[in-house]
Amino acid sequence: MSKLKWWQTAVFYQIYPRSFADGNGDGIGDFKGMIEKLDYLQELGIDAIWLSPHFPSPNWDCGYDISDYCNVAPEYGTLDDFNLFLAESHKRNIRVILDLVLNHTSDEHPWFLESKSGRDNPKANWYVWMDTPPNNWQSCFDGDAWTYVPERDQYYYHYFMKQQPDLNWRNPEVKQAMWEAVRFWLGLGVDGYRLDAIGTIFEDPNLTPHNVPMNLAELRRFSEIARTSKEFKLRDRYWHDMFKHQWGGPGLHDLMKELRAILDEYDGDRMLVGEDDNIDYMGNGNDELHLVFNFPLMRMERITPSRIRRNQKERLTRLETLPFKGWQCNTLGNHDSSRIHTRYGDKQHDAELARLHAALVLTLKGTPFLYNGEEIGMTDAIITDPIKLRDTMATWYYDRLVNELKVDAEEAALRAAEMTRDRNRTPMQWSNGPNGGFSPAGVETWLPVNTNYRKGINVRDQQRLPNSLLNYYKHLLRVRKQSPALLAGEYIPIHNTAKDYLAFLRSICPESGELQAKDSDRSVLVVLNFSERQLELDFSRVKEIKGRNLQVLFSSAERLLTTKSPRGLIISPFEVFIAEVR
Repeated sequence: MSKLKWWQTAVFYQIYPRSFADGNGDGIGDFKGMIEKLDYLQELGIDAIWLSPHFPSPNWDCGYDISDYCNVAPEYGTLDDFNLFLAESHKRNIRVILDLVLNHTSDEHPWFLESKSGRDNPKANWYVWMDTPPNNWQSCFDGDAWTYVPERDQYYYHYFMKQQPDLNWRNPEVKQAMWEAVRFWLGLGVDGYRLDAIGTIFEDPNLTPHNVPMNLAELRRFSEIARTSKEFKLRDRYWHDMFKHQWGGPGLHDLMKELRAILDEYDGDRMLVGEDDNIDYMGNGNDELHLVFNFPLMRMERITPSRIRRNQKERLTRLETLPFKGWQCNTLGNHDSSRIHTRYGDKQHDAELARLHAALVLTLKGTPFLYNGEEIGMTDAIITDPIKLRDTMATWYYDRLVNELKVDAEEAALRAAEMTRDRNRTPMQWSNGPNGGFSPAGVETWLPVNTNYRKGINVRDQQRLPNSLLNYYKHLLRVRKQSPALLAGEYIPIHNTAKDYLAFLRSICPESGELQAKDSDRSVLVVLNFSERQLELDFSRVKEIKGRNLQVLFSSAERLLTTKSPRGLIISPFEVFIAEVR
């Protein structure tokens, strides 16, 4: 019997509700649509859903500005619809975790409406108020981080946009109210939470000003026009220095311990994953978060074998130094980042690289997170008409470029299209019919559907093609699920100086007892060829392989699932090769 928890062996799939499936034909995704697609997700082979915010919201930040923590946005359905979605997911053995936004609420939340109404209101101290701006802090979305409210003749603080005021977590009443919301959904049966932007909850208590000689709009523009290595270094330093006093203030570990204690009151191994890469937030293994993301892997400008090796060595070594054996969490994409097909492609071998990157996330040690649409190769959509943008961070920047920095309107529109998160949040492409099958013909979708749905980048067309990316994902997920070594094995890098390919073993130590495994299941060799060259490789001298053969489990090339010698192993260009060591 496995010692591992469900969240250690699960493959998570992020659903962006507004863009996943439109069940009622109004151009917006909803719970009816999600319920209708659960069979698709089950067939795909995922084990858990991370559901981006589904709560009532004025949608200044696409749902991350919450106006009611204990309800469902009417455009998505009702609380009954959510309960049916949860029950139907569980019926298919699919767990569900929710997005928990702790740092801020919407400025339309009743709490903030009360707080801003006057300094004598019972909720006056539920947010961060100052008589005058105490520093030059910037909001990471739209300029100044302090906004004036006439009713109080004071300024409130917001790390994100002005419609997202920061909660005052040093107020015990705020904690009590938020913990009640946490318990509300746990009581309904959700399996845990992904914690949004946890590093922003507490700021520098001394309110130290930043020393960057420009504001947010100027820094964004400087980042776009930087060309030299000196400018790139200065860009990175400025981004760090502008916000360093607004992140990671004292108190967060204690807060995470309180939240973990709440989850531990419930049965079923409820879990927490933080939108952060700081391993320290995993505490002692039993008192804070279960997982944090391996964002350094995702932040690579280009994914190469040497960079992957370096990343794995640093992360896994760091996890080993914790008071417990920490568990890794890998991803390459989400709703805030360019789609992996676009971001990591080279414009020549995008299709091949997409398969390599999928295999990377699904074969490395740890829990993988996928983002809806990756499995069909969805790409960024460049929306050059500012009127069609829904991401207020982009519309604000377009306005500043034109009116403050005097950039030509056409260039400003292109810059906004390139930086907006709308480009990777467009509706899921279900067929080659009108609106990509997301909404009925004639319906205007909330964001334009990427037109490449007509070129085979859709579910229905790929379901019919045995060699499609979608069927590749299904096959790879099936192989992963059936291999104890890929689920639980240690990561052992081999051929560490190879530049063209990444090779590693996933091996279960007989004494670990983490998963029951036959001798033939204990070690799996993974080879990812990142080059367009055919390789002839020799693994016969590797300690764990010496004197044994390789039983092919999976290949992205045309290859029979036969037994191979580890000597003279031919690997095709861009091939993903997975084999048991026997």
